[in-house]
Amino acid sequence: MVILFIIRRLGLARSYWLLWLIFFLGIWGGVNAQYQVTGKVTDQETGEGIPFANIYFQGTNIGSTTDFEGNYRISFRSPFDSLVASYVGYHSKVKGLQNISRQVVDFQLKPKSVNLKEVVISPGENPAWRIMRNVEMNKDKNDKTNLEAYQYESYNKVEVDVDNISEKARKRKLFQQLGEVYDSLKVVAGEDGKPILPIFISESISEVYYKASPERKRENIIKTKFKGVGMEDESLVSQLIGSTFQEYNFYENWMSILGKEFVSPISNSWKMYYQYLLTDSFYIGEDFVYKLEVNPKHEQELAFFGTIWVTQKDWALKRADLKITSSANLNYVKEVHIQQELSRTSESAWLPSKNRVLLKIGNIDDDWAGLLAKFYTSNRNFVVNEPKRPSFYEEFMVLEEDYAISDEQYWIEHRHDSLTATEVYVYDLIDTINRLPVIKSYVEIVGIILNGYQSFGKIDIGPYLFTYAWNNVEGSRVRVGFRTNYKFSDKWTLSGYGAYGFGDEVWKYRAEVDYLFSRRRWTELKLSYQYELKQVGVIEENLTNNYLFLASTKWFEQFRAYYGYNVAAELNAEFRRGFSGIFGIRQFSFEPDESYSFAYYAMEGDVQVIKTNFVSTEITAGLRFTKGERFIQNDNRRISLGTKLWPILTLTYTRGIEGGLGGDFDYDKINLNITQKIPTGALGYSRYILDVGKIFDPIPYPLLNVHLGNSNSIFYTSAAYNLMGRSEFVSDEYVTLRYTHHFDGNIIHRLPIIRETKWRLLFNFNTVFGSLSQENIDLIPSQAPDGRFVEPIKGLETGIPYIEIGYGIENIFKVVRIDAFHRLNYLQGPLVQPFGFKFSAQIIL
Repeated sequence: MVILFIIRRLGLARSYWLLWLIFFLGIWGGVNAQYQVTGKVTDQETGEGIPFANIYFQGTNIGSTTDFEGNYRISFRSPFDSLVASYVGYHSKVKGLQNISRQVVDFQLKPKSVNLKEVVISPGENPAWRIMRNVEMNKDKNDKTNLEAYQYESYNKVEVDVDNISEKARKRKLFQQLGEVYDSLKVVAGEDGKPILPIFISESISEVYYKASPERKRENIIKTKFKGVGMEDESLVSQLIGSTFQEYNFYENWMSILGKEFVSPISNSWKMYYQYLLTDSFYIGEDFVYKLEVNPKHEQELAFFGTIWVTQKDWALKRADLKITSSANLNYVKEVHIQQELSRTSESAWLPSKNRVLLKIGNIDDDWAGLLAKFYTSNRNFVVNEPKRPSFYEEFMVLEEDYAISDEQYWIEHRHDSLTATEVYVYDLIDTINRLPVIKSYVEIVGIILNGYQSFGKIDIGPYLFTYAWNNVEGSRVRVGFRTNYKFSDKWTLSGYGAYGFGDEVWKYRAEVDYLFSRRRWTELKLSYQYELKQVGVIEENLTNNYLFLASTKWFEQFRAYYGYNVAAELNAEFRRGFSGIFGIRQFSFEPDESYSFAYYAMEGDVQVIKTNFVSTEITAGLRFTKGERFIQNDNRRISLGTKLWPILTLTYTRGIEGGLGGDFDYDKINLNITQKIPTGALGYSRYILDVGKIFDPIPYPLLNVHLGNSNSIFYTSAAYNLMGRSEFVSDEYVTLRYTHHFDGNIIHRLPIIRETKWRLLFNFNTVFGSLSQENIDLIPSQAPDGRFVEPIKGLETGIPYIEIGYGIENIFKVVRIDAFHRLNYLQGPLVQPFGFKFSAQIIL
């Protein structure tokens, strides 16, 4: 009836109405007979979607590209025989099509080995250079960090799998006991992918806030959900899986990835490090873009290769699909793959709307397996140039009180993207793996290796590195220690140890109670009592970040050893972000071991006497200042992640009190400590520690600055002067500098013979400017009360510093470091070593 009505309204003759009806029905039928094919393109080895892949009908230019998740949809009117999926770095695949109106065709593409090739450009200027010059000129406008402020909601998903499991590994006890679990692993990778063993999966929802001046960032972690093999600490894991640690800004000239500095393909030095090829131009939504292929000029440069998409209107980065491969000077890392999609804000700058990062760790041994980590981030609800009040940014990371409490309905409503069937399966599979006894045993062993402690409910036993030692004073020494964990209390921490020497037959011990007043502005009180055998110049508080060296000080010869107690109270309080105070009081004793001949002059009334023991009482106040330092919380402790650019300054004043509080001396000390890591781009990075101090009153030299020497050991430590003798120099005024530069392979990798070894060059410079007053020298007699000779102390000559320089190679067999040191002055004396080698082991990427 509708068709007849139309015919009549058009005035069509009755003799033609049938022909018009047939024509109309033909059009109507053509529309409804339209074909549609949908599907997903994934990586055969990882199961991850491949964004920006090309999908087209074989023999035609009709097709589309996949979205960020690897999904595609193509509508067409006439049927085709076959469909092709292709992408750079993968083998193309062809699949047949059925002659039906709706069908789903999924592809799994196999990665192929990548050979970086020289880009060949015809005579004349490379057309890509014009585009890159415009990108560089518009970087400030497009870079998100130049906004006054921004905020957004972020959804993050992380999955970690064991992959590339070798045949020999499958025969090991661990995999044999997985039984049916292992047989089902092929479900995780897909129908023709390689089986992988999932060990961790997580999701989180957070709010991210940024303010430019002064630069501040805050992340509120609203909800987290995770399952991991052997993982229980929701607090630490929840901080690590948020948005903060999955952020990559290509507008920075140098990007810190895995602790290394990589040059961005849109850095201001783009022409120095990269080759570019303009391969295509087309529309992505409303944006006309140029597609550029990028390759590093040198294979072992810390640089990317892949594809970037640049908008014509803003000269902004629209998309990036970039990789770092094993040809770069990295250990264990087989590949880093970063995919990013950005969105324009109302204020011109672009913010990342989606990120995907794939990290492949190669097999450490041919008989074992590799590791695969997948990170996905989706951001939305952008708000720009509406900064919060300054106090809002005081906390770098905040966990909402109910962050770990949620049900599946919450995640259905708040996930930015639905979980795949495989990801849902992974949650259940990890539960099954955790119940296996063999897994529990392996988890405990790994935990001990990484943390040094073994957990027994609310108590951790360790650290095992200190369990046994042998030295000339104690003979065989055994020690057992403990600490409480978060299961005991989220405020109180108890810790301590007991040690016994079978040679000196003396018990040593320590007990400590810590109370955490506030996590928001970190405030904690520590009370401790210790009785221990120590060495002059070895200050345990300065070596807490060098556990291996600290443990080694209990071995072999105890040089200038003494016994003593130390009772202390210390309050650490954060006033605001980056600014904190340290307040403490302590009393400690000094009782030389019989192997150590020590004495000093003291006054008892008007009579000068010679003593060997003393007690000192000190009150200390300090201030610590830096900018941009980031922390994460682990149980009732927090861990510094360092700063991006700024140094850390610590100013300390100490007052020694005689009399009323039991001390034997009045004195004043002041010290300024500055530490910093300095990224130097293509030249690697530097670290330095600068100490400036003065002690204003004459006191026995164990209370002065006894510079830590390490000439007696073949092992390297950054905490000491490696060719200086033990207690060789003492200062009451000093300026010390310890400096190391790591070239990260950016110099010697250009030598063909060295390139394959991935060795890395480093340089050391250590110096001490110091002086020792005659008053302090005169405090030491030539004989002790028992008649033994007392060795005099020695200071540096005024204006003549102690200097040692070193050079070395690290990353030998991926773990060995060898340093060669030259001592440049103060070469007189039978025990002086003008040259020496030092060895150490380290695990670095």
